[in-house]
Amino acid sequence: MWRRIWREWDWTVVLCTLGLIGTGIVIIGSATHVNKDGITLSGLVTKQFSFFCINAIIVVAMQWFDYRRLASWGKPLYAITLLLLVAVMLVGTSALGAQRWIQIGPITIQPSEFTKLLMIISMASMMTKHVQKLNTFKSLVPIVIFVGIPALLVFKQPDLGTSLVYLAILFGMLFVGGIRMRLVQIIVGVAVVLAPLGWFVLKEYQKQRILVFLNPNIDPFGAGYHIIQSKIAIGSGMILGKGLFEGTQSQLNFLPENHTDFIFSVIGEELGFVGCFIVLVLLCVLIYRSIAIAKSANDTFGMLLATGIGSMLVFQVLVNVGMTTGIMPVTGIPLPFISYGVSALTTNMLSVGLLLNIAMHRKQLMF
Repeated sequence: MWRRIWREWDWTVVLCTLGLIGTGIVIIGSATHVNKDGITLSGLVTKQFSFFCINAIIVVAMQWFDYRRLASWGKPLYAITLLLLVAVMLVGTSALGAQRWIQIGPITIQPSEFTKLLMIISMASMMTKHVQKLNTFKSLVPIVIFVGIPALLVFKQPDLGTSLVYLAILFGMLFVGGIRMRLVQIIVGVAVVLAPLGWFVLKEYQKQRILVFLNPNIDPFGAGYHIIQSKIAIGSGMILGKGLFEGTQSQLNFLPENHTDFIFSVIGEELGFVGCFIVLVLLCVLIYRSIAIAKSANDTFGMLLATGIGSMLVFQVLVNVGMTTGIMPVTGIPLPFISYGVSALTTNMLSVGLLLNIAMHRKQLMF
């Protein structure tokens, strides 16, 4: 089995993942080495590295399991998704104005992160029966409801960013599942027309984020502060950056959430354009390999799984990099494999484990 793993693993995926996680741990250390609100280098870096090691063992262990067995687990996993999201509403802990976390002993988990992967699996299981049959609005209704319920539960937390990730995953899987382009055009048209109505369901801080995205200077010391400081940090890094542990915006605590949502800004300031370019290349190669694995999968379920994972990564990268550079509104979406976060790291690594499993079974190996 070890020889088969060595021979059949997609090592491009493995190396890109290791490169991104290694970069993330280094940048987290740089962003937090100055004691701030009790956060220290030893605490966050050690925790992130420890969970990387635990998840690495799980990823290897996953290769003894045939991913195709998950096709029969769609409904139970969907039920677990709903239970986790409801549990957050009932017993979750609040921070920064949102109730998204559950405290389990010394560990704080964010169920909405785990449910991304659970939703991909359950959606792939459901949609396997509907591939190439998505010709009418009636055929889309069950799928939209299937995704809409957990998306609304996440939106209620409130977590607009993660609920949009669900929709991005849905769109990617529908596209690969053979949805008619005429339906896509109609749906996009209706969405554009109804989009202004969404303003009335947004929280006040979400509205403010959209307004400062259009003009950060309307509230430079409030809602616009994040964007302004992020753009200063990235711009000041220029080509080669100021060097690790030398970024003034990050080290002097001008840049908020510099180890989570705005970690790309730290990369831009301390490693410059070159560092940002390398990170984006690694992410793009990883996304490309997920598309390639989806294309070469032996079955529809595997194709949909890999597509869902790729769609999740694409959307999160676009939104995170977009918000840190000021070309998209600020949302609480971490940069995959880079940002600090036990739940996000676990979800991303398990997703990679699934990609590797799908790649291994392309040749119908018998385990």
